Amino acid sequence: MRKISVVIILSLLISAFAGCDKKRVFDDYKAVDGEWHKDSIISFDLGELDSLQTYNLFINLRNNNDFRYSNLFLITEIRFPQGKVITDTLEYEMAAPSGEWLGKGFGDVKENKFWYKGNVRFDEPGDYQVDIKHAMRKNGEVNGIDNLEGITHVGFRIENTSE
Repeated sequence: MRKISVVIILSLLISAFAGCDKKRVFDDYKAVDGEWHKDSIISFDLGELDSLQTYNLFINLRNNNDFRYSNLFLITEIRFPQGKVITDTLEYEMAAPSGEWLGKGFGDVKENKFWYKGNVRFDEPGDYQVDIKHAMRKNGEVNGIDNLEGITHVGFRIENTSE
């Protein structure tokens, strides 16, 4: 009888946690090995998306204390199936003026969920791709930072706007 109770409780817990993220359509992370080189592009293959839905897009980042900056600059590209490319230059705040990380998490690693675009419709049939690279520079310098330290993972998330 006790085994049946444990199985039922575990089943209920798994069901509860599995249903908590109903808005998620796509959610993937790519590890950054050590340092993120300025020419290194992190790509996400989104596949074919429902052309009748609208979506909110997010960039997720994990950083540790090796990240030495309060802001992060990124260049993103959304590649459409028919060849169109939308490029954006983005700036995200990573730390408060006090130096405290703004992300969530315990210990050395913090996780950030950054707004990218809202109410996006993927109306071309076919597979989409998102490319992300960093565009960090030191103040007063023209050339970018070759190897950015402290970013451990880069993620991309798509959520349904409905539900």
